Amino acid sequence: MKRTMPFPDLAIAWHPLAGELPAVHAIVSATQLVLVCRRIREEGGRLVSLWGEDRRTDGNGYRLCVMLQTSDGLLVMEQTMPSDQPAYPDLSRLFPSAARLQRAVYDLVGLRAMGGDERPWLRHSSWPADAYPLRAEAMVSATPEVPAETYRFIQVAGEGVHEIAVGPVHAGTIESGHFRFSVVGEKMLRLEERLGYKHKGIEKRFEGMTLTEGVRLAARVSGDSTIAYAWAYSMAAEALTGTRTPARALTLRALLLERERIANHLGDLGALGNDAGLAFGLTQFSRLKEDLLRVNASLWGARYPMDAIVPGGVRTDLSPDGPRQLLTSMAALEHELHVLRDIYDNHAGVQDRFMDAGCVTAELARRLGMVGLAARASGQTQDWRVDLAMPPYDGLTLEPAVHAHGDVAARVAVRFDETTASLRVCRDLLATMPQSTLCEPLGEVRAGALGIGGVEGWRGPVVVALRANVNGSIARCHPHDPSWHNWPAIEHAIIDNIVPDFPLINKSFNLSYSGHDL
Repeated sequence: MKRTMPFPDLAIAWHPLAGELPAVHAIVSATQLVLVCRRIREEGGRLVSLWGEDRRTDGNGYRLCVMLQTSDGLLVMEQTMPSDQPAYPDLSRLFPSAARLQRAVYDLVGLRAMGGDERPWLRHSSWPADAYPLRAEAMVSATPEVPAETYRFIQVAGEGVHEIAVGPVHAGTIESGHFRFSVVGEKMLRLEERLGYKHKGIEKRFEGMTLTEGVRLAARVSGDSTIAYAWAYSMAAEALTGTRTPARALTLRALLLERERIANHLGDLGALGNDAGLAFGLTQFSRLKEDLLRVNASLWGARYPMDAIVPGGVRTDLSPDGPRQLLTSMAALEHELHVLRDIYDNHAGVQDRFMDAGCVTAELARRLGMVGLAARASGQTQDWRVDLAMPPYDGLTLEPAVHAHGDVAARVAVRFDETTASLRVCRDLLATMPQSTLCEPLGEVRAGALGIGGVEGWRGPVVVALRANVNGSIARCHPHDPSWHNWPAIEHAIIDNIVPDFPLINKSFNLSYSGHDL
């Protein structure tokens, strides 16, 4: 980072974190934590992630870990707290998206945000209120039957107001999520979400795995972001072991990440056209996505290459004919993409549904701490590929695709722009593919140290934090999905829209349920 000693007046001992990310780290008091968060907020920075750790077994009690992004890079702070009173200051007044993260920290580790929302987020009466799955003594076994609790949804009262409950079980194949609408007629006054219905125990499952084993689980946190999670995890493991990733492996990782971005954007563009009444769009974009996935299967042995990235590098190289096959398929895709964009932009019915639906202003997006494509559609110029300039992106020409209006039309435009840009990035990567080994063995594990990794996934920044035991196994792994920051924005985006527009607005964000439900 440029600023290696942030806020010298606070007397905080900052230390650079090993690895590719420009980051510094410090142990802080509760007072220092709040002061730094407030200053970062005032400077226009944002919350990246927040998680808890039980470190009583190594004599360190409990810890709250907070990751922030500044104009210079990342700050990671750890507040220690005693075993008999694990509490910390509520950060949601500074960073609204911290509210649900704090509730999850309490459900999983038992660390309480003083003054914050104390409703459960992940527990859903699935385990006793005094049991915390990520504490050291927690047993991985069937829990006794727990009496159901009544969840306190926020009530909206007034003449003509009534509630519509949608989910958590849906008619399609999407995951479980409950949406409670307060409406007058068809006009939506308020939405409150409740997620986390299928707690999978992923963070607990990481414990005891080797660093090499853990990547397979990380790649399955959220299936449509498998490359992003596998790369972020591998980056964290490489930081913990001082392993230098070969240049060719980094380029292949970026190629895979951009193809994952393209595949998801194609799928969303088709689904959004369908939700607006243009079934033709779904047919055409589904065909284009299918063509891309078939090329993946041909070159990487899987339509969704979950195990292509490993700590230290990548598993396989491109075949000799691989670059030609990729370039040919991308040329065909780019031509059809331009034709379909022209159809979408000039289809009166589609534009009538897209324009002014689900608006999130630039000011609201900034205050909520939105990230990724949804933030860029609301005028926020942020993209880790540019902001953090990690290899191989530091050698490429790339500008974030930004639109100002913040409605469904803007989120569609960002997807079109980013798909075109990703095709260009893929060509540049193939043209500059370096010669090197594909994978290096991991070095010696630095027990107790913190390793972090992160990449700009197709939704936004995907982050993984890792800590290892003295025997080299995983002590704690925290995967963080960008959807944590954008789900609350949907509650604002729907206000004053009509009920039939909710599926379209929701799809224009297309956030991860699975990434919320670890």
